[in-house]
Amino acid sequence: MVHDVRNRLSEIRRDLHRCPEPGWREFRTTARVVEELERIGVDEIAVGREALETDARMAVPEERELESWLERAREAGVRSDILERTAEGHTGAVAVLEQGEGPTVGLRVDLDGISLRESDEAGHRPADEGFRSEHEGYMHACGHDAHATIGLGVLEAVKDSDFSGTFKVFFQPAEEISGGGKAMTEGGYLDDVGYLFALHIGLNHPSGTIVAGIEKPLAMAHVTATFEGASAHAGKAPNEGANAMQAMTSAVQNAYGIPRHSDGMTRVNFGRVEGGTASNVIAEEITVEGEVRGETTALMEYIRTELERVLYAAAEMHDCDVTLRTISESPRTDSDPALRELVSDVARENQRIDTVVPAEELGVSEDATYLMQRVQDGGGLATYVILGTDHPTNHHTPTFDVDEGSLETGVAVLAESVTELSARGPSDTPG
Repeated sequence: MVHDVRNRLSEIRRDLHRCPEPGWREFRTTARVVEELERIGVDEIAVGREALETDARMAVPEERELESWLERAREAGVRSDILERTAEGHTGAVAVLEQGEGPTVGLRVDLDGISLRESDEAGHRPADEGFRSEHEGYMHACGHDAHATIGLGVLEAVKDSDFSGTFKVFFQPAEEISGGGKAMTEGGYLDDVGYLFALHIGLNHPSGTIVAGIEKPLAMAHVTATFEGASAHAGKAPNEGANAMQAMTSAVQNAYGIPRHSDGMTRVNFGRVEGGTASNVIAEEITVEGEVRGETTALMEYIRTELERVLYAAAEMHDCDVTLRTISESPRTDSDPALRELVSDVARENQRIDTVVPAEELGVSEDATYLMQRVQDGGGLATYVILGTDHPTNHHTPTFDVDEGSLETGVAVLAESVTELSARGPSDTPG
């Protein structure tokens, strides 16, 4: 039986790994999840628009990009009823399991892959064993295929346990672009959740390690700035132009000079520039993409405000206009100590776990914090768990892979944590 579970988890993970899809384009991935939910048998499956608030989505690609991936899924034989429910960038699902009186517990996992070509060299296990990405230029290089698999495994384990209460699993799209957390938070299914677990594998923790909860995830905002000037001949009449390139370079240089804040860490970075036409033409339009981060949400807002001031000043200096857009963002939310303690207690009883870390600073950003914050604001508890897994290279690299034995470990620890919440009486329940 244990061997069957391990094989099934590996099979699902490898199937998802073969067909990575980027944020808001996880049409086939959503369909595969729904098929597994139907096999397991749950009380409700909300798909796409049913699970999300459309207007709360962030970083949604252009329509032609969405349609291209939808057509790819259609050609791969994905069920038409699921494609209809996920069309126009409404991917993701929520599964609801109702098993009598008791707490309402949630688990959030994510679905999307990233834009990165997966290695096809010998020694990379997905290539060697035939489950390398079939979507060239995209891969599951952060473990979301494993996350979705564990979410399904936990749901099935909880269904087969003596858990009493309601259990919901949130299969969230668009985490890599920080676009889906808010939309899933506003979808309505989180409103009655009293306890929430979120999950990530690896993050430089080996198999056999559990981090029961993260602290200090960075609040973050992805931004773009489009500078618009006037073109002119760069040799004959440069004075007749308004140089968007100069405005952009002034803005970027000055942004890195924004004073750090005494209350805590702040970050600013620009990573991509697009625009201009030729070396002898004053650039009329330039777009720059960047991000700001802060140790707290307030610190992120501080540096975003300062960045906006710098951008507007640079545009005015060079007689240009600038249009600013926030593409996506996420707040800082810490794990609750009481729920971290419960996960720690459960993990210590698991024979596959040899190291339990009660808490650790995350140091990056995660839009699961939207869901965590909503539960906490409603008086509930939330924690973001890191499941250790051996990965031969770092996340977001062409040779990233996971130890599939950790899938079973993650299912066991999270399922036992969920059932423990219903096993404890009200006086023993965290919070």
